[in-house]
Amino acid sequence: MSASIIDGKAFAEGLRGRIGAEVARLKSEAGLTPGLAVVLVGEDPASQVYVRNKGAATEAAGMLSVTHRLAADTSEAAVLDLVAKLNRDPAIHGILVQLPLPAHIDEARVTQAIDPAKDVDGFHLVNVGKLQTGDASALVPCTPQGCILLLRDAVGDLSGKRALVVGRSNIVGKPMAALLLAENCTVTIAHSRTQDLAGECGRADIVIAAVGRARMIRGEWIREGAAVIDVGINRVPAEGGKTRLVGDVDFDGAAARAGHITPVPGGVGPMTIACLLRNTLIAACRSRNLPQPEV
Repeated sequence: MSASIIDGKAFAEGLRGRIGAEVARLKSEAGLTPGLAVVLVGEDPASQVYVRNKGAATEAAGMLSVTHRLAADTSEAAVLDLVAKLNRDPAIHGILVQLPLPAHIDEARVTQAIDPAKDVDGFHLVNVGKLQTGDASALVPCTPQGCILLLRDAVGDLSGKRALVVGRSNIVGKPMAALLLAENCTVTIAHSRTQDLAGECGRADIVIAAVGRARMIRGEWIREGAAVIDVGINRVPAEGGKTRLVGDVDFDGAAARAGHITPVPGGVGPMTIACLLRNTLIAACRSRNLPQPEV
């Protein structure tokens, strides 16, 4: 079997297009422009790239994009003051504080200071609790939400499928499991201390790899016809002293057995920013008690 490649880049482009059309409709019919504020503290190079890309995508969708760039030595109190100001700003519907923060700032304190209704990362405990209890009003973390959208598109109805999530982080693994449960999957969470990871993979109709270890999931572990969603982004050595990106799954080996698989790059990655825009759009509609858009 040769797997069908799940083109996350193309799917994300289509999603951003639908979001842009909905934003244009909201502007025209309701005089509402969704607004996203991003807070960047310090000069972390990767964070700067992420923030720049988020800003460009937000503007391309027709949304208001506001970026606050703060010096690395900005105090925690100053960051909290800015978050409080954004919470009160009616033009801002989504707030994202780019992680990691400098060591002197308590990330949890800042994350929990964001108004849950504007928490487009889905990290506030109110949204975490809503997701875990099946409350549809939760704002869901972007990467797991992107995985679910890709799975629905590739596989269709997920009900009754055996799903394995490899990784138990608060950002991907745990919310991913909750979303799969909401799709009526039978869900197993595996991690670094799982005794028979190969066996767990071999029983799964769906494998979500989000452990952060290059090619940890071997191709021969994958069940014939399974859907494989690779969240991992790992930089490994390449020819000529260069590096390249690979996922948590041995792509070539898995693709020979799987029914559907995401590549790295070009799979899950593009979905994260697209789902950030989706959450911002949803939050903006809720701020006016407008129907949630079907995007």
